[in-house]
Amino acid sequence: MTFERQALGRRGEDLALEALKKLGYETISRNYRCKLGEVDLIARDGDTLVFVEIKTRRAKDTGGAKEAVSQRKRRQLSKVAMHYMKAEKCLDQRARFDVVAVSLWDGPPKVEVIKDAFELVG
Repeated sequence: MTFERQALGRRGEDLALEALKKLGYETISRNYRCKLGEVDLIARDGDTLVFVEIKTRRAKDTGGAKEAVSQRKRRQLSKVAMHYMKAEKCLDQRARFDVVAVSLWDGPPKVEVIKDAFELVG
């Protein structure tokens, strides 16, 4: 990954984190990694554990950030979430997947939080 893409991703994550904090999310872990992959953010929204995928786009022609979470990516995120919940012994806790779409074109950044964006994929 190029330095430019890393910087774009970090900026998107920072903007997403700021928006989620304003909505009352409490950050548990940022860039959680395990042998099965990585999830951008793990947070708590009330009594719900939330696994957040952040997609940042700087140009319209690259497609929508929401659509960038493919079935393959959903499956990988589901595996990481299950690994985390087993490791932390919180399998009985309510959990969901949110996607945060960060758009960096046409003026100020736009951040859209899509709650419960997809179901656990087996």
